[in-house]
Amino acid sequence: MDRDQLTEDITRDEGVKLELYKCTSNKWTIGVGRNLEDRGITTSEAMVLLNNDIDIVLDELTSAFPWWTQMPESAQRALANMAFNLGIPRLSQFKKMLSYLEENKFREAAAESQKSRWAEQVGDRSKRIAKLIRDAN
Repeated sequence: MDRDQLTEDITRDEGVKLELYKCTSNKWTIGVGRNLEDRGITTSEAMVLLNNDIDIVLDELTSAFPWWTQMPESAQRALANMAFNLGIPRLSQFKKMLSYLEENKFREAAAESQKSRWAEQVGDRSKRIAKLIRDAN
């Protein structure tokens, strides 16, 4: 079978939709007819999506906070994790923490990261992130 031709046929008939939609069977679908309710995604597909999302977050961090690449690796990981979870607009609201990070005051930044509703909401994740920041000294 000509797999390329089959791919072309299915793509033509299904279309390519990059956002969730309900198909004619009322199932949540994405991409080229991927029924998420019945089929879901594989672990390898989830990792491809994650890697793409990490690339986006790293680029966004560099645009928003050019100084972040000069921090120690553990602090970079912590900030990237927060940016992944919060998005840059919400992360930007952590003004004191970001100021401390830019000044390489990692203990203060770690403490400041815990003074938020976000820290309460994500629990152990915020504690792990604070430890990464604190250990950046």
